[in-house]
Amino acid sequence: MKLRHNFKNLTVWNKAVDLAVKIYETSALFPSEEKFGMTSQMRRSSVSIPSNIAEGTARNSSKAFANCLDISLGESFELETQSIIASRVGLLNQELFESINHDLDEIQKMLVGLKSKVESNPY
Repeated sequence: MKLRHNFKNLTVWNKAVDLAVKIYETSALFPSEEKFGMTSQMRRSSVSIPSNIAEGTARNSSKAFANCLDISLGESFELETQSIIASRVGLLNQELFESINHDLDEIQKMLVGLKSKVESNPY
């Protein structure tokens, strides 16, 4: 089977991986009582974003790839919500909050653009 895209060459995938690493590093500083709460939730959401992009590249239709990009986009909004909550309860300082949300904004725009491109070039 020929892959339509090498996910490792996609800028959005690389940015999403970088964000997941940032979330892991940041959440490592959360209190231990958050291990099964916010730490777990934010890590899961952040890892899901690039994972679904990668999964989509292995799909055999543009519709299936676009669906995986939709899931990634949904996970990015979930992570955005979690970062807002983490900030409001004092788990994230303002600098980290702004950095994470800047990254998310960029990734979300790239996902929307890639999805549009995939949908306009069916295979």
